[in-house]
Formats: sequence, structure tokens, C-alpha cells
Amino acid sequence: MVSWIDGPITDEETARLAASGGALATSVRELIDAVVRSEVDPDELDSVRGEVEALTKRLRVQQLPGSFGETYGTSLHAWGNAAMGLRNAIAPPMESTWLEDGTVVSEAFLSAAYEGPPGRAHGGVSALILDQALGEAAHAAQRPGFTAWLTLSYRNGTPLGRIRTRAKAKPPEPGKEHKTVVEGSLYSVADDDTETLCVEAEGMFVLPRAVRERLAREGR
Repeated sequence: MVSWIDGPITDEETARLAASGGALATSVRELIDAVVRSEVDPDELDSVRGEVEALTKRLRVQQLPGSFGETYGTSLHAWGNAAMGLRNAIAPPMESTWLEDGTVVSEAFLSAAYEGPPGRAHGGVSALILDQALGEAAHAAQRPGFTAWLTLSYRNGTPLGRIRTRAKAKPPEPGKEHKTVVEGSLYSVADDDTETLCVEAEGMFVLPRAVRERLAREGR
């Protein structure tokens, strides 16, 4: 059940939340990578686990009853997003740029935490990233919606490290403006900025009927 907070959040409060929450998420992201790759002895692992459990207990003293997005009905709601959430340590996170022609270009760095085959990203991680990238492109075209379907073609393995996506919405069919088809691709990016195509994707994003009816009542 969605239960958004009442009242506005000031710019100052937002900046403070972003600085503290974002910095903590970055530290936890580093912790995840360290856990995956650490070679310290088992006794040290047990010791660190005790410290982590104590820190977790401190954070749970006061927390939301549900997810971040279910609570914050402002632009902050995406901070819990699994692909680009500022406060979500499992997000790479993705950073996106919306170009004037409607193309959305996103970049991220995939650490050892996202591994599938040795040295390469898990295929499900590629799907997560492309779902987000294509969804943003639908939003950039002013035709946002929920994912109806997503088709992926894996062209090459995606090495861990720097990746980039490009996505753009196709023109809508007359009378079906609530359905947006988006095409996109994911590339690995070398140190010299050379791109290698790894995954191609196409997806459809649909604006739910209830939302369309509400917008019609509001004259939008």
C-alpha cells in the first residue's frame, strides 16, 4: 500500500538527505565489493560480521514501514531504485543524460558484485540496466509507463567495468499514445572510450488505464 508523506521537503532538507544517505550508500557499495573479493581469514570475517550486524541494528532503530518509493511521493522516491537509486547500495548506480533528440545516454560501473560468468556481468543485471534505460527514454519522450514487455538480444558478454547504454522511444501509433516502444543498446566501454556492443533491447511501456483516466479528468 502506498502511503506518501504529507508536506513538502525543503531544498535544504533534500540536500542533507542526499549528502548523508548517498555517502552511506556509496560506503555500503564498497563494502559489498570488499565482501565479494576479500581474502582475509575466517576469524576476521567473523569479527567484521559482528561489526556490520551492530551497524545494521543502529540503522533499524528508526526506519520506513515499507519501501522508499512507497513513502516519498516526491522526486526523492527514485532514491530507492535498484538501478539508479541514490540510497540503494545494490544500484551500480546509473547516471543518465537526456539529449535534445530524445535519446537517453546512461553510464555505470559494474563491480565484482554484478558478476555472472567469470569476469563478466550477469545477464539479469544487463536486463535491469536496460529496463531502466528504456523506461527513462519513454519518460524523456513524455510518454512514461510501466514495462509491458522487454526483449533482449545478447551479442557479446559484458565485461565488468564501465558500461554505457543508449535508448530512444519510437514514434507512437495513432490512437495508441499510451503505449511506447523503445529501442536501446548496452555497450562495454574501454579506457580509450571505445564501445563494444553487448546487448540490444526493445521494450514496450504502457501508461495504466487508471492514470490515463485521471489525467483526462484533470485535462492533461
